[in-house]
Amino acid sequence: MVDVLGLVAVIVFYIIILGVGIWAGRKQKTTAGAGGPSSEEVMLAGRNIGTVVGIFTMTATWVGGGYINGTAEVVFRGGKGNGLVWCQGPFGYAVSLLIAGFFFAEKMRSEGYVTMLDPFQQKFGHRMGALLFIPALLGELFWSAAILSALGATITVIVGLSDTLSVIVSAIIAVAYTMFGGLYAVAYTDVVQLFCIFIGLWICVPFALTDARVAPISSTKSHWLGELEVNSIGSYIDSYMVLLFGGIPWQAYFQRVLSARTSHGAKVLSYVAAFGCALMCIPSILIGAVAYSADWTNTTFGRMPGENGKASEATLVLPLVLQNFTPAFVSFVGLGAVSAAVMSSADSSILSASSMFAWNIYRPLVRPKASDREILWVMKFAVFAMGAVATVLAIFIPSVYGLWFLCSDLVYCVLFPQLVLVLYYSSVNTYGSLAGYLVGMVLRLLGGEVILGLPAAVRYFYYAEHDTTGDGNLDTVVQLFPFRTFAMLISLLTIVGVSALTKFLFVRKRIISKRWDFFRCFEELDITRLSYPSEPPISSAPMTAEWSGGSPMTERNCWELAETKPEPPVPYQRRGLRPVSVIHFATEGEDNLGYVSTAL
Repeated sequence: MVDVLGLVAVIVFYIIILGVGIWAGRKQKTTAGAGGPSSEEVMLAGRNIGTVVGIFTMTATWVGGGYINGTAEVVFRGGKGNGLVWCQGPFGYAVSLLIAGFFFAEKMRSEGYVTMLDPFQQKFGHRMGALLFIPALLGELFWSAAILSALGATITVIVGLSDTLSVIVSAIIAVAYTMFGGLYAVAYTDVVQLFCIFIGLWICVPFALTDARVAPISSTKSHWLGELEVNSIGSYIDSYMVLLFGGIPWQAYFQRVLSARTSHGAKVLSYVAAFGCALMCIPSILIGAVAYSADWTNTTFGRMPGENGKASEATLVLPLVLQNFTPAFVSFVGLGAVSAAVMSSADSSILSASSMFAWNIYRPLVRPKASDREILWVMKFAVFAMGAVATVLAIFIPSVYGLWFLCSDLVYCVLFPQLVLVLYYSSVNTYGSLAGYLVGMVLRLLGGEVILGLPAAVRYFYYAEHDTTGDGNLDTVVQLFPFRTFAMLISLLTIVGVSALTKFLFVRKRIISKRWDFFRCFEELDITRLSYPSEPPISSAPMTAEWSGGSPMTERNCWELAETKPEPPVPYQRRGLRPVSVIHFATEGEDNLGYVSTAL
């Protein structure tokens, strides 16, 4: 039976969110002027996101439905392998934001990139960038589906509405304002959603703690604090490493970093959002402890969630506590908080995946001469398509959470080492990138995935066998060795090693002819055969031998050698005031995008 009051509360909340999204979209059009917003305006809000809004949208992106529901679930389960000690997500992501802010935010923002994939395509070429797009896309897509699925189950518990209908309506709202307003709409709705999450959950906590049917949580802390066994330390560390470093190479994070007004602002919003993520998990921890300390036999639910073989009920412990241990009007406020958390993450992931597709796949590989307006329409179509696919997955795939876990592992094992090296180690090349990509992916898949029922083809150095069917056979292998981190490190070493080996074979010893250099990583050019314009472009700004703003992906036709310095020119110089005069001999190495490095 549908709870009419709860349904009205959900409708009112959705109307507010849609209204804010439309208002933010109009703000975008006002900022863009009569010509309409550009693709960069939609993807990055014109790089005009202030620090306060940036902090809110960064925090809200991480504090999603899986974040608050999952935290309460782990604390409620307690015991061995669960409990507060195993509640790694909130604290892991908080530290991840600190690491990303210190090592990656300023570097990426100062280079003027549009998406996370730009440095990969600049260094390794468009096709290698398209391969790296695959794990990034799957991670964003399955994450959106997982949290939409969680929202459907939550609304079903509290309101009694069909979970399928809940998922469809929520997805339509998120897709509508994202298509209309781009990052502006997502960012400003995140501000409202974060307020709803914070206020909604904190309002519920006192009512749940003081309910007569709930024992003091201090009396049950031996259970909900959890237990870390010695033989689980390896997998415990592995899980934390996935959160700390695998939480960095996500377009949803870098979209906010790249939209900041300044490089310093990009660092600040990462640091403050880290504090916000840690703070926002406290209500969920308390609700999880309440759930275990409560007497469920005196509720309409009638028993402890997860009893009678229904272990999946534990995933709904947060909405069940709101429904059974808080007044009706308070539970609806809490439902608004859960809905806000889900939508704040779903819209971000959908926009992130769509931006990468339009900018890094369609523009360079499908239609290199596409106009900016065409790219914008492709991105909007991609928003609709990504939202539709995520909705279908949320409704029809029961193991969507397992798929997301596997994809997030691939982001860690494949994308993280690539990101570190492309930004901090200039000697890597496309051959190393491709080899590391394949090695990292294969090693991770060979380790299996228990949640998906994917068997382990390789039993790493330390593992355990369990009977999951109750027939007395040890049919499931659980990896206790930190095999994800092992796969990531081997992938990183493979990139470095293969890059050095190919340079040795093609350049230093010339063992392999450069006509076999399929990726054109070591091509040499005679500079005397290159032609340069005789006149510099007309510009009101003084020309220098340095970068002068703009994206390195959009101004690559304006480079040439300058005559202003006696020493050899540095790579990627800006066009000088006079054309190149006499250079007796020089060679130039051209990378995959046509950027030229010179050696005299």
